[in-house]
Amino acid sequence: MKDLKINELYAKAKELFEKNRLKDSLSILNDVIESGTDDKDCLSEAYFIMGNIFHMKGEIGKAIKAFNKVLELKSTHTDAAISLSVLYNDIGRYEEAQKIFKVADERVKRSSAKKDEVGDEHVNQKFSGKHFELGEMYFTYGRYDEALFEYNKASSLDPSNLEIRIKLAKVYAKKNFASKAFDELRALKNEHPAYLPARIALGILYYGNGKVVEAQNEWEKVLSKDPANQEAGMYLKLSQTATETSVHM
Repeated sequence: MKDLKINELYAKAKELFEKNRLKDSLSILNDVIESGTDDKDCLSEAYFIMGNIFHMKGEIGKAIKAFNKVLELKSTHTDAAISLSVLYNDIGRYEEAQKIFKVADERVKRSSAKKDEVGDEHVNQKFSGKHFELGEMYFTYGRYDEALFEYNKASSLDPSNLEIRIKLAKVYAKKNFASKAFDELRALKNEHPAYLPARIALGILYYGNGKVVEAQNEWEKVLSKDPANQEAGMYLKLSQTATETSVHM
């Protein structure tokens, strides 16, 4: 019964974390850790979320301790190993970062029935996901230089994630680097013609810079390829019916 309650507490902490209620989540995670439970899986996951919270808050030392605790409890926790490697790399402890990365990489390769390259790609995507999460957090709080840094890292590690390119354009727009935002989205549109979100975002950027005709042209092209695209249809209708419509990326 005790462990059942602990699992319920952990589930609540995780829910709060996903809602970005970091302080409340951290408080419950502390209760889980101090409960004295023998459930190592639950404890390791609690420390893992705690490490992510500390990372987001910029408390790097505490984040490193939390991720190390995860690995003490569960040495096969690949996500914790990758998170720890990212942190060590960011603070210049490259040898430790590389050592942890190699261990995680080999574990993924051994567990994969496919070629080794797939293992490398999988680990890089894990790294990319962590940098993307940080970029999102920095963007939410208006820390655009840091968001730009993290999004660029995420994109370089996982070029297949095209959404990151749109996020980069959004940061450029927020920093009033309109030309860079346009360059990013035009390049994305040309490199991946079938990726319609690029055209939608480009239309929004055009509209925000007073280029209504160009914006409408992008949204109309989206609808010609995907007539049921509600987002493009909404923006096009707004631009046609409103005299002073604010459309934001």
